[in-house]
Amino acid sequence: MFPPKPDSFRGRDPELKTLARICRASASQRLALVGTGGSGKSTLACALGHHVSSRYPGGIEWFRVGGWDQQTLLDMVAIRLRIPRGVDRDRAWRIENLRRHLAARGPMLIVLDNHEDDRAMAKFLNALGGLTVTWVLTARRCLLSGVSVFPVVAPLVTAGRNPFPRVAELTKLLRWNPLALDISNALVTTGAITAPALRGWLLERGVDRVTKIEHEDDLPEVRLLVDWVWPRLDAPARRIMAVLAHQQGDHVDDRSLATLAGVRAKAGPLGKLRAWHLVQEPLEERYALHATVRHAVLRRTRFDQRRAVKHYVRLLEAQPKRLDLEQTHLFAAMDHAHVTSDLELALRVNSLLAKLGLE
Repeated sequence: MFPPKPDSFRGRDPELKTLARICRASASQRLALVGTGGSGKSTLACALGHHVSSRYPGGIEWFRVGGWDQQTLLDMVAIRLRIPRGVDRDRAWRIENLRRHLAARGPMLIVLDNHEDDRAMAKFLNALGGLTVTWVLTARRCLLSGVSVFPVVAPLVTAGRNPFPRVAELTKLLRWNPLALDISNALVTTGAITAPALRGWLLERGVDRVTKIEHEDDLPEVRLLVDWVWPRLDAPARRIMAVLAHQQGDHVDDRSLATLAGVRAKAGPLGKLRAWHLVQEPLEERYALHATVRHAVLRRTRFDQRRAVKHYVRLLEAQPKRLDLEQTHLFAAMDHAHVTSDLELALRVNSLLAKLGLE
């Protein structure tokens, strides 16, 4: 399922036109949008998909791939497109079957968002090479040959313009990072803090100093904003953030979020999180955290992953028609059963796959 067209798309027209021109040049492409966390890679990929969708009669699809291995990537595509996986057949047959179905669909654009495992991705793209598919990867770094790398920097940075006038004095301090500026702008717009006060708080905590980061998603500009926000959130809002941070799926619907966070009135806590732009809403009433916000929340929270896995297995057992929305949660259950050697869970997942006709 492809995300809706982004509501806010600032200063990206030149990049969008360039990428659209590349897509028009050939129906078989491999592009990688590469940039730091929060630089706007996924938003640019989403806008590109909507901009060129008419060129792809076979459809456009979106997958959050993370660090999945090659076989999981192949299974994700097969399940999304309702292509028989033939689990009782060898890998060569399954790949050839997938290739035949993709070829029959005609030109497609497929976004592989948040790519992390270069080795697995190389195997995956080689297995499905030569088809009329434009593959668009988003990644913080990409060590792949045979892929055209398109650097993504913060919009308007080269022009030296301020994307959010209300927090113009924070633009350089936050290094034009779109996500950090968006959250800052939301905090100032809602009256939670003034721009000068936020600037002073950030400087006191060393936002302008050079430090070693823990991970590619450890973005100090965003981490410090989460540090400011955290003590100002109530317990239900913190639990919602913890649930979203620890989920392996793409996004969580509001009812599942309320259940897993133990929140009765979900509208209250979510209202502040949405107003401060701490959560994203890739689909209506389905929520997620940006990877950099997620990393900041993971550092301070814990969550029982098995509880979430069981929730989604029960949900799909009772409502199999929800597969399209909950597909990545199903893969998380499969992966959890494998990693933890949980035989009971593995049997339930296999039974569910058979019920869904995915074996």
